[in-house]
Amino acid sequence: MTPRGHVRPRVSYADLERAPQDGRRHELYDGEALVVPSPLPFHQVVVLNVFELLRAVACVYGGLALAAPLDIVFSDYDVVQPDVVFFTAARRHLVAMDRSIRSAPDVVVEVLSPPTAETDRGRKMQLFARYGVPECWIVDPATRQVEIHGLREGGYALLVRASGANVVASPVLPPLRFNAERVFGVL
Repeated sequence: MTPRGHVRPRVSYADLERAPQDGRRHELYDGEALVVPSPLPFHQVVVLNVFELLRAVACVYGGLALAAPLDIVFSDYDVVQPDVVFFTAARRHLVAMDRSIRSAPDVVVEVLSPPTAETDRGRKMQLFARYGVPECWIVDPATRQVEIHGLREGGYALLVRASGANVVASPVLPPLRFNAERVFGVL
């Protein structure tokens, strides 16, 4: 007789919707459920600063900037909550205000935290690439760096790495240019 290991059932987005609200953020990677810990205050300051930059672009050029918690449902078994997402004016119609988002954003932003950094740079970026997100930003409060990764042949290539007074420019959002240090200022 061969011993069997414990196999966890795949969790779907429908399962998450039926689960009691526990105040925690949940993400699904091929049906594997992960609980995302609450971020620290500096993380949230950085998220708000990035959101404000993207919101300003949306106000002038159109589009939509949104901040977590917010489910991006790539499939029934792949559901994530990026810190900030942006839909360009041309694709803003894909977001209905009364339903979960089931389309890939044009830009996703992950602000790293020690407990989630490995997932954000690994599985989560791979998921973004698999579902065709054109641009992924990795913002690291520990090193005060901003990276912009562009989708190239199914994976991401590092396009920009900036810190301090270095200028960050987004290929997907050409009007957006800012000094990297701007996202790390405390409100």
